[in-house]
Amino acid sequence: IHAEGYPAGEMKHGPLALIEDGMPVVVLAPRDKYYKKTISNMQEAIARGAKVLLITNKSKDEVFSENIWEKIDVENISEDLLPFLITIPLQKLAYYTALKKGYDIDKPRNLAKSVTVE
Repeated sequence: IHAEGYPAGEMKHGPLALIEDGMPVVVLAPRDKYYKKTISNMQEAIARGAKVLLITNKSKDEVFSENIWEKIDVENISEDLLPFLITIPLQKLAYYTALKKGYDIDKPRNLAKSVTVE
């Protein structure tokens, strides 16, 4: 599975044009000063047919979209710790996707560098 991360503010500079009907899109939308712009970009992705997985620390009542495919809520903690907490669902998504596809999660394909403990 090919995946790329983009800042929400860069979506209009190319990635938005690549979205097709049914394409999975993961949106990280922490409650910060960019939240409304991030949700606006998410709505544009939905309008193009994206299946959006939203990961946010906003309460259910604060997210307005009936077209979100799935939503994962993270705890409301300090803004300094939130980036660490919000990545856990991404790690679990990668882990379970690899398992479902039958990939050896302990031996990634084409790994160029590794550390071995003796």
